[in-house]
Amino acid sequence: MDDVRWLNDREFRAWIGYRRMRGLLDLRIARDLADDSGLSEPDYDVLSNLGEAEGHRARLNDLAARMLWSRSRLSHHITRMQARGLVVKEDCPDDGRGAFVVLTEKGWGTIEEAAPAHVESVRRHFIDLLTEDEITTLGDITARVLAHLTNS
Repeated sequence: MDDVRWLNDREFRAWIGYRRMRGLLDLRIARDLADDSGLSEPDYDVLSNLGEAEGHRARLNDLAARMLWSRSRLSHHITRMQARGLVVKEDCPDDGRGAFVVLTEKGWGTIEEAAPAHVESVRRHFIDLLTEDEITTLGDITARVLAHLTNS
């Protein structure tokens, strides 16, 4: 264990602070989202991803990959959202085993209604607490870490 590169006090403070902040921030924003719109974070993630997709539709496998979910997890969640009328599944004409997930009018209306309060929550609990320079630095940091994680 002599070759372990232990975190120094400054690194430990940054790491533990990040983990605690992420946990508390996720909980607060999820609570606000549920209180404001009745949506869970997974609901919002599905709806917002489909809302940004061309034609408000995406292949199930592509959507799962974009959301970093397993196909099985997404499929089960889509089934629950389908029962609420937010999305529908359609067969893929060129792949008998594939399926598209499509945002319904109700789903589009739900995300349009939920988005303003959700963005306000993100601003109130995170963005507005940072300076412009800190936001730029955070963007640079996340881009570097994401590039490392997606290329390794």
